[in-house]
Amino acid sequence: MPLLPTAIMLFMVGLLAALPARAGPESFTAEELIEGFNNTVFGLEYRAWSWQPYLVKKYVTPVRFRIHSLSRRNRTAAIESFLAELPRKIPALDARLAAPGEEANFNIFVVDRAGYLATVRGEIYADETAEAPGRCLVRVESGRKGITGSSAVIVSDEGEFLFRRCLVEEVLQGLGPMNDDPRLTHSVFNDTSRHSRFTAFDQILLNMLYDPRVRPGMTRSELEPLLPVIARDARRRVQ
Repeated sequence: MPLLPTAIMLFMVGLLAALPARAGPESFTAEELIEGFNNTVFGLEYRAWSWQPYLVKKYVTPVRFRIHSLSRRNRTAAIESFLAELPRKIPALDARLAAPGEEANFNIFVVDRAGYLATVRGEIYADETAEAPGRCLVRVESGRKGITGSSAVIVSDEGEFLFRRCLVEEVLQGLGPMNDDPRLTHSVFNDTSRHSRFTAFDQILLNMLYDPRVRPGMTRSELEPLLPVIARDARRRVQ
């Protein structure tokens, strides 16, 4: 077998090094999972709320998605494929597309960048002066009894990585873990990571959040004694 030129070999090594590691469920310690849970669930990237960032936010009613395709490219099939994975990967989550005529409580707007600001102002906040931070976003409406609605805006025309990254991160954050943390190297809840898929680490965090022992409105101190067992059980549910 002929030897590869040195330049090609170096390029391949660099390419492999740049790819995110695919860590499995057993790769993480209980301490890492608990820290990741606390840093994503008890916080908010854009702090527009007062008390709510520091309480558990989750759906306790079925989640019904509706996709609003407003971009030049139709992304509906890719979004539907991702949404169909959620009940399998988070067994306690009752989630599916809303049927025709059925009310949706999680709306996903797919736009080109040129329509991003207008969609955020018109569809998400109904406020012509609202800011639209970030490359994509999600708004969650929540109270002490749980999330009542979520609305995400996903940008379609700035490359496959950004589209996929926005889709995964904003939909998952719309289910409750609203904060980002730069220390979470195996998570999409980290704006510096290169993940664009539903990682094993994030699957465990979402299974922890949707464990029935975790209730909306709980504080970090209330959950602290339960989290080691919840983390253990959630890891077992992730394959």
